[in-house]
Amino acid sequence: MSRICCFAMCFAVAFSSHSFGASRIPEKLEVTGYVFARGNALTPGQVDAKYLTRINYAFANIRDGRMVLGAPTDAQNFAQLTALRNGNPRLTVLVSAGGWLWSKNFSDMALTAASRRVFEDSAMEFLVQYDLDGLDIDWEYPGMPGAGHPYRAEDKQNFTALLAELRARFNAAAKKPHRRLYLTVAMGAGDDVIAHTEMRKVARYVDTVNLMTYDYYEADSDATTGHHAPLFANPADPKKASSDETVRDYEKAGVPAEKILLGVPFYGRAWGEVTDQNHGLFQPGKSVAGFNGQYSAIAENLLGQGFTRYWDDAGKAPYLYNAEKHIFVSYEDPESLAEKCKYIRERKLGGVMFWEYFGDPEQKLLQTIDAGLRSESSKF
Repeated sequence: MSRICCFAMCFAVAFSSHSFGASRIPEKLEVTGYVFARGNALTPGQVDAKYLTRINYAFANIRDGRMVLGAPTDAQNFAQLTALRNGNPRLTVLVSAGGWLWSKNFSDMALTAASRRVFEDSAMEFLVQYDLDGLDIDWEYPGMPGAGHPYRAEDKQNFTALLAELRARFNAAAKKPHRRLYLTVAMGAGDDVIAHTEMRKVARYVDTVNLMTYDYYEADSDATTGHHAPLFANPADPKKASSDETVRDYEKAGVPAEKILLGVPFYGRAWGEVTDQNHGLFQPGKSVAGFNGQYSAIAENLLGQGFTRYWDDAGKAPYLYNAEKHIFVSYEDPESLAEKCKYIRERKLGGVMFWEYFGDPEQKLLQTIDAGLRSESSKF
């Protein structure tokens, strides 16, 4: 989903499930959380779905043109997650295929009608076998190399064809004694991504477009610090990057607002060797080895412990700076999420998507999303 997937962030997360009912978020809004098990077996109660409307399980892989399990533990994990529908009737459980590292076989798979059919057949079998509610296509990215993957100019049209054919298969399956199947896509934040796709056509076939409106700044590729998930552009930002601009670009490309899910990160980015100018914002810096970017780790280990929190009111984004260690951290927190929820409601977007569930074990961010997206009449 995000390049943060590449990092070895294997740690135990355990927290109990709750007995409350599902969220009161209006039916027209979605809260989609990616669950990335990292090859581990989920334990009962490790995922609490009461604040979610959809789980996207990351990731299924593509091998010999077919959709396959990403890890041996996935089958039992699917059983754990689909059982959560008993306590939250609105919940749907999808599998996400691809991601930053596993997108290398998309171009070959989508190349011809025959090769697409092999994948589509396997996807249908996969969804039935594991009792899933649909498929999220996370091809990073059509017509672009991504993490050094094969790509072709014709990926642009083949991506559309793949989604159109999957939609036809899903619609046909819905006519049988079977619940509706959902089709979604994860899309990057950038004009180049839009240029290599036919988003107006794509939008006809998918239920939601999950915008990865984060990683605008990354320490391993940006020698200057910046907000990695700002809502609006700060005038001083050299990139003028923002979630708002990405949303507007996708709307201009033909995606209806109600099909757009605004992506938010449950993790942060850090730079070291940052001079104490503007509290480190938009200053030269270098990547920090061993940085634990989970929101929970940032809140527990950095806030108030040598790191001072600052608020960029122009970008509606928080950041941390340690003047002694010269470390700058960009992250998401409840205040910035509340602003994004307000934005989602004002812009009449389809809801929110986040990467990823285990970054927020105490559910502070999830509770903020739940409160921010509930209609005034349904608030407690």
